[in-house]
Amino acid sequence: MKIYTKTGDKGKTSLFTGERVSKHDPFIEAIGSVDECNSALGAAIALMPVTKDMAPIREQLIIIQHALFDVGAALATPRTCASEKKLEKTRFDHEEVERLEHWIDEMTDQLPPLRAFILPGGHSAGAMLHLARSICRRAERRILPIYEKGDVSDNVVQYINRLSDYLFCLSRYVNFLNKLPETQWQQHQLRSS
Repeated sequence: MKIYTKTGDKGKTSLFTGERVSKHDPFIEAIGSVDECNSALGAAIALMPVTKDMAPIREQLIIIQHALFDVGAALATPRTCASEKKLEKTRFDHEEVERLEHWIDEMTDQLPPLRAFILPGGHSAGAMLHLARSICRRAERRILPIYEKGDVSDNVVQYINRLSDYLFCLSRYVNFLNKLPETQWQQHQLRSS
């Protein structure tokens, strides 16, 4: 099977419903942003040290990568026009949100309290997780118009929102495990003094 199909050569692609849409359609913009977030997670995994304390983090991120493919499938299946069979096949469950919350709570219990805004950075994997977080927030902004029209479930929106929280905590946690200090933001008046 060839990787190219030529069906998108005129700027159109298909949703799971079979509907052909422009590649700049809001659904495709949302799916693309989710895909970018997933790619950033893959880069973060590649940048992580291969150590015992990083193994559970890698496992979590791979679970999330799979979940993001499920999010993409849900986005490709607009709830207002898809068949019940297709909606059931691409259903996204709230358990995934709860899993993220559990992981966030575990990390927060080990991290020093956050008393100021911090600058993205630290370990290369931590910095990449900050980038993934900002891409995740963009994905959320792309998903919201679709959600407001009733075409995606509450669970998808909650998951993406919680994922950005998770990625923020995880970036801090990776830097913490690698004993790299966080750089606190200073207002320009303080920096110029």
